[in-house]
Amino acid sequence: METSFQIPFYAKAALIAIGGLALGLIMYLGQHIIVPILYATMVAILLNPLVNYLIRKKINKIFSISLAVVFSILALLFAIYIVSAQITLFTETYPQLKEKFIVTSTQLLHWVSEKFNIRLSTINTWIKEEQNDAIGNLAIGETLTQVMRMLVIGTLLPVYLFMILYYKPLLLEFFRRLFKNEHHLAVAEVLANSKKIIQSYLVGLFFEMVIIAVMNSVGLLLIGIDYAMILGITGAILNVIPYLGGIAAIALPMLIAFITKDSLVYPLMVFLVYIIIQFIDNHYLIPKIVASRVQLNALISVVAVLIGSAFWGIPGMFLSIPLTAIIKVIFDHIEPLKPWGFLLGNIVPTNSKLVFNMKRKIVIPLA
Repeated sequence: METSFQIPFYAKAALIAIGGLALGLIMYLGQHIIVPILYATMVAILLNPLVNYLIRKKINKIFSISLAVVFSILALLFAIYIVSAQITLFTETYPQLKEKFIVTSTQLLHWVSEKFNIRLSTINTWIKEEQNDAIGNLAIGETLTQVMRMLVIGTLLPVYLFMILYYKPLLLEFFRRLFKNEHHLAVAEVLANSKKIIQSYLVGLFFEMVIIAVMNSVGLLLIGIDYAMILGITGAILNVIPYLGGIAAIALPMLIAFITKDSLVYPLMVFLVYIIIQFIDNHYLIPKIVASRVQLNALISVVAVLIGSAFWGIPGMFLSIPLTAIIKVIFDHIEPLKPWGFLLGNIVPTNSKLVFNMKRKIVIPLA
């Protein structure tokens, strides 16, 4: 007589916790391998329609993939060229900016000295000590290692991209063979929905970035802030980082306005313009262009961004939203995990309540 063995809840919880810790450790220690592959996979999914179109036009598969990879590299180089041209303009006027900064900082130090009754020499000594500590903490060897690692990753990314596009049938067949026949339909739906989410998310993110760059630049030009183009583009790039990037994007133009202008009205005007742009972005652009494509609620999105930042830094913040959306798709197709998929989603029930009957010790759901 066969008997079924059920694992107790506390044992399941322990196994899940141990598995989660092991997965987190692997993700953290292997970030220099995992993150480039994830980026290459996302770009490959984005370029896949172009590759399929070229193949349908009777172009050789290898040549089609090579064209798509070259196109992505040229697009990246063009974006780098635009930003570097603006940075060059910024560096040409750096001496004037530095002089203005010295004058402004000197005035600020005198104001602090007078208001808080602190000797100016004491403040200057403290600033020099902090500068020396910051310089001393710069590990040159570690910095060079990081630069070399970034160069290696930048070289490997096109290789990853080409290989993923070329071996796409092999990878899909692997997923098919990994599961039993009765699960093939669900696996196909998960892969199709994941591909659709990543493609639509990246396209929506690109259009959002272009719109934000235009609005930032026009707003700063109307105010009369120097380096409006580079500040607008930089703000749009920072805005790609979900939720937290928009906050960081405000600081730099306000600092430039504070240094280059004689009145505090300009930093306040910059702050007001960026707040208006952020309002438009958060209430119109993100819901219509970006958020509707991933179907995650704001709470889970913020938590996912913070977790991605803890594991992989800024690259993790960008990857966190699409990866969480894919996890939601997987949860939605596994019966025991559907409540977790519902938790990640953006559908908020309006009339669902639970009443606890303490006498009978039951929970009664009310519609």
